[in-house]
Amino acid sequence: MITPVGNNVNFQGAAPNLKGKTKALDKFLKSQENLSSTRFIQGTLTNWFPKAVLSRSFIDFSEFTFLETLESGIFYFAAPFFGEHLFRNGLFKSVQPEKAKKDVVKNLATGLNEIKNSKLDKNLKNRLVTTKAGIVLACITVPAMEYALGFAKNLFTLKVFKVSDFNKVANLEKDKSQDAAQAERVEKHSKSVLLKTGLLALGGIGAGLALAAAGHNSKAARGFSEALLEPGEQISKLLHKAGLKSEKTDNFLKDYLKLDFDNSNGKFALSKGQLAVTCITGLFGYASAAKDRGKLDYYEVLTRVPLVVLYTIFGSSILDAGFKKILADKGKYPELIKRNEKGVIENVPTRKELPEIAKRLAAKNGTSYTEELSKLIKQKSVITGVPYLFSLVAMGFILSGVSRLWTQYRFNHQEKPAAEPVGYHFDEFNKTKMIS
Repeated sequence: MITPVGNNVNFQGAAPNLKGKTKALDKFLKSQENLSSTRFIQGTLTNWFPKAVLSRSFIDFSEFTFLETLESGIFYFAAPFFGEHLFRNGLFKSVQPEKAKKDVVKNLATGLNEIKNSKLDKNLKNRLVTTKAGIVLACITVPAMEYALGFAKNLFTLKVFKVSDFNKVANLEKDKSQDAAQAERVEKHSKSVLLKTGLLALGGIGAGLALAAAGHNSKAARGFSEALLEPGEQISKLLHKAGLKSEKTDNFLKDYLKLDFDNSNGKFALSKGQLAVTCITGLFGYASAAKDRGKLDYYEVLTRVPLVVLYTIFGSSILDAGFKKILADKGKYPELIKRNEKGVIENVPTRKELPEIAKRLAAKNGTSYTEELSKLIKQKSVITGVPYLFSLVAMGFILSGVSRLWTQYRFNHQEKPAAEPVGYHFDEFNKTKMIS
């Protein structure tokens, strides 16, 4: 906001005169500053919307809507919600001694290295490290929920639509009657997995509370805590000892293997490592749940989901880097895209940094602050939006369409079962014989 103060101008946030398209673009850029919101929007657009357009039946539409809605919440908001509200200010606060509660809770979002290098009391440092690790351990609840989600979807479809065969869900066999034995198998396995993952989540919470309450007194527990919070840094140290040193590798490992929360103005925020663990866990859960409903469901999962997982973890970062290189080579947007002395493209300024750049440009060019800020917002929108939209088309419609075509092709060309003895039916995929 711009507030006149005498002859000076205080530049804070967005200019109040942003209108129309520029205002809409500004909202888009702000949504990109938070990993949870950014990836939630990307995930919904690239996973749900194309499937909705290409849905094969009302059952298909209903179950992937059920799946994507819950999945997006689990992927992008569950860890920060549980970590911040249920654990940090609830369960894990309660196991701290009264005199340490305030200081522990206040500093929990601080990064591991910052804690270790701070001037805080040694006992408080130890408590912070083990409590942070305890919360991360308790957050095993999140990947456990994600693993169980495919089975919850199977139960949803079975209970609401009385269907357990993927061929009917995908509208491949409209007149085929429901296989009672398969339905029973789907229900039994789904309930078993939901129970086991629930127990795993409770075990993680219990172990995390024990670590937070007493781990600060144990050197081994503190070492375990540091390795749990920042496994990427531990791996980098091992690589360095082996003579393998690479700044890019170190940064990659630090970002994508970090299980600790990011710090967002003193609050827990989703880290890339947490997102990666949840996504990869979900892949195995989907594959196992798909097996219960038939080989075509299983093959479709293996065709589509690994690529979706990679996209969800990395977003459009690869495309983003390539697009920025093209812009840099052409000399576009020099105020936002710059190379360092090594020729490496620096990080594009965040939305919060644009007002200060606009202020400097306005003074330099004799233009208005609003004009310069609007120009910067439009330029950053191009830098961010082009890879974003390309990802939507490529990862959304193309991938969803191709996977559906492959499923139809497999169905049309699958080997037809030979005649079997009366009274028996052989399910080749599950390798079981059932009385028909």
